[in-house]
Amino acid sequence: MASPALNRLPPLSLYVHLPWCLRKCPYCDFNSHQVPEHLPEAEYLAALLDDLRADLPHAQGRELGSIFFGGGTPSLFSAASFATFLEQTNKMLPFAPNIEITLEANPGTFEQARFRAYRAGGINRLSIGIQSFDAEQLKRLGRVHDRDEALRAADIAHGAGFDNFNLDLMFGLPQQTLAGALADLEQAIACQPTHLSWYQLTIETNTEFYRHPPPLPGDEQTADMQEGGIALLEQHGYARYEISAYAQAGRQSRHNRNYWEFGDYFGIGAGAHGKLTSADGGILRTRKTRMPRDYLRGADKRLAERTLIPPQELPFEFLLNTLRLREGVPAALFQARTGLNLDGSLGATLQRLRRDGLLDPDPARLQTTPRGYNHLNTVLDRLL
Repeated sequence: MASPALNRLPPLSLYVHLPWCLRKCPYCDFNSHQVPEHLPEAEYLAALLDDLRADLPHAQGRELGSIFFGGGTPSLFSAASFATFLEQTNKMLPFAPNIEITLEANPGTFEQARFRAYRAGGINRLSIGIQSFDAEQLKRLGRVHDRDEALRAADIAHGAGFDNFNLDLMFGLPQQTLAGALADLEQAIACQPTHLSWYQLTIETNTEFYRHPPPLPGDEQTADMQEGGIALLEQHGYARYEISAYAQAGRQSRHNRNYWEFGDYFGIGAGAHGKLTSADGGILRTRKTRMPRDYLRGADKRLAERTLIPPQELPFEFLLNTLRLREGVPAALFQARTGLNLDGSLGATLQRLRRDGLLDPDPARLQTTPRGYNHLNTVLDRLL
């Protein structure tokens, strides 16, 4: 039961992390590890279910609105494992009637029969990590697939019965030109996904690209890529609803929207993060142990961190997520998700942001202006 200040608990999702890849990409800072000679599929499946059971008290009667299998490369696991996981999870938690269940997959793991089996087992959405259709760029990025496999992956997704899938694509790649970036995007659009995640390559610490930086386009070039790409996407019916997310009408990612609307989510699997609202209105951040070998050692090794977010940090945490949405959120959602009074927490700061043209003047919404959206880091800095 939620505290009086919250009235009701936020929607609940489930994130499942599968940490193995065929090969570590030089730009990737996610918790991913090269697949061992023997993939411990059955052992990891059992650990995931055990992990979820330990977190179940935080569900507090809620149903799951979405499930997301991320990685790593989750499509290294068999369709039978996912079907078993979903069956056992549904015994623990009710699924919403229209639950969205997404599987991340890389083109090098696509096979028609296998993906038909994923669809038959309950997965109803794919997120395919293309990154580029350019042969030279794929080599620079260390991808294990080529252009033909990338194109074939989209065909297989359609043929396997997935009428809802996302393509991941990057711009600002090493030595990339504006023409090259837009050609990539045009090819992605031609594959007819319902959703596109189109984002700029950034160099993260603890990556090969950080240790040996490749030659990247300049700021003006990447700005031109983004501006030209947004126009191209809009022309083809993909509306930008988040910083790097574009969707056809009615096809926004419900799972990711729950993150951005400050909803709750279980995080299970090696290195997974969760956010959970307790019965008294407190909000917990959880983090599971990062290394797969440690995660598999037993229940007492899995929870690495459990932290209550201090009330004074909630306003920034809330807006850090919700202002990523192009249309923002109703102002009333602040109290509904945090239990705090908006004017008492942020009133003076919001007034200054509205006065400076960075926040929409409508007090019933928390939404940046176009200028504020283009300078979101500035807006967030003002909230600290």
